[in-house]
Amino acid sequence: MEKFFIEATKASPRIHLNPETHRHEIAGESYPENCSSFYSPMFAWLEQYLGGINGDTLEFSLDILYFNSSSSKTFMDLFDLLDDVASTGTSIVVNWRYHEENEIALECGEEFMEEVQNIRFNLVSYNN
Repeated sequence: MEKFFIEATKASPRIHLNPETHRHEIAGESYPENCSSFYSPMFAWLEQYLGGINGDTLEFSLDILYFNSSSSKTFMDLFDLLDDVASTGTSIVVNWRYHEENEIALECGEEFMEEVQNIRFNLVSYNN
């Protein structure tokens, strides 16, 4: 399976999904004009990738500086998908990265964390 890569734009994040290392990253701002059409190729790739996981530990790192409500729903859909996969025994770690001064990003991460049961959800603060 090939890597999935989308370069960041002003309104959409960089997405780098690596099936070899099982380390995946979404970083930047997320307020694309049509959130569903922007993220649907990523979800299609993930459905195929997650179907072939054999006991590997998966790591997802999200460093989202700003996102709109449509993106928030998309991220929750992502976490629900990962939580479902983790419920079958796959070890999944999500690192929600946020700048230490961005209280809104922290609060959003806390809300996402409350919604999942089977994945390890880490809130990771950083300072440039």
